[in-house]
Amino acid sequence: MKIDRLVSIILILLDKKRIGAQELADIFEVSPRTIYRDIDTINMAGIPVCSIPGVGGGFEIMQNYKIDKNVFTTTDLSAILMGLSSISNMIRGDELVNALAKVKSFIPADRARDIELKANQIYIDLSPWTGNRNIQVYLETIKTALQERKLLSFEYVDRFGKITTRKAEPYQLVLKGSHWYWHGYCHKRNDFRLFKLLRMSNLQITKDSFTPRDYKKPQIEFDDILDYMQTTIKIRFHTSVMERVFDFCTHENVLKDDDEHYIVNFPFIENEYYYNILLSFGEKCECLEPLRIRTEMKRRIHEIAAIYESRKN
Repeated sequence: MKIDRLVSIILILLDKKRIGAQELADIFEVSPRTIYRDIDTINMAGIPVCSIPGVGGGFEIMQNYKIDKNVFTTTDLSAILMGLSSISNMIRGDELVNALAKVKSFIPADRARDIELKANQIYIDLSPWTGNRNIQVYLETIKTALQERKLLSFEYVDRFGKITTRKAEPYQLVLKGSHWYWHGYCHKRNDFRLFKLLRMSNLQITKDSFTPRDYKKPQIEFDDILDYMQTTIKIRFHTSVMERVFDFCTHENVLKDDDEHYIVNFPFIENEYYYNILLSFGEKCECLEPLRIRTEMKRRIHEIAAIYESRKN
C-alpha cells in the first residue's frame, strides 16, 4: 500500500543521512518516478525533504528537522517502547504501529540489544484472563468514536441490574485498577457519566456527530473519600483464600491464628459491594467484629439459605 511505503520512506530518511532515488526504488520494487512522486507527497505533508543533485546526491530530510538519536538515553527509549507495547496489547491501530516503528528508528545499532533487554524487563498485559471478550472490540469502537467525534449508542446495566438504552458523547477512555471505563456525556441523564465496559452491550457508533462541550474530568481518585468512609473490621480467613485477601489489604494487617487460619484487620465500607466481597469467600471467611456487621452477615447468609430451602428439588 502507498501509505505503508510513505511511512517506510520517512523512517529510512530519518535513519540515513542521504539516499538516492534508485536505491529507494530498488528497496520498494517500484520505479524512480514513483519514488519522486512519493517524495512530493511527503513534502506536501509537511516533512521537508531536500533533493541533492550530482554524484553522491539523493534525498535527505533537513537536518534541523531531524531529532538527534543521542537525545534519547537507553532508559528513555526502553520506557517508551515498554509503554507503547503495553497499550498495543489492548488498543490496536496504525498510529501505534507507526509510533513503535518511529521510536525503534531512533535506536542506534550498538545500543539495540541493551534497549531490548531493558524494555522486556517489565511486561504489562492489559488483556483479561477470562470474561467478556468484547472488551477489546469495544475499546477500538470507542477510540474510533473519540477520533471522529461520533455519538455512541449502547445498552447499559446499572448497579441494581436495570437495563437502559443510552446515547452518549465519548470524551475519554479510562483504565482504573483492572477495569476499563469511558467517560462521556449521557443524553439520557443530561450529565457526564463514567461507563464501565463490562456493563455494556450492543455498543455502536452512530452517524450523529457532536460538538465537544466544556469537559470535566471524572473523579477516579477516592483516597479522601475512603479516609472517612472506610473502617476496619476483624475477619478470620482460611489459608486457602489468603491470596485473594491480599488483593484488599497488606501483610501488616494479618496475624496467624492457627495452622489453617489468619486473623485479618480488613478495610471495609458498609455497602452492598463490600458485603458481597465477604460473601464471596463463602465458608472460608468469618466476621468476628464489630457485632453489627457480624449480625448483618448472618442475616444475609440466612436469606441465601432460605432461597435453597424453599425448593425441595
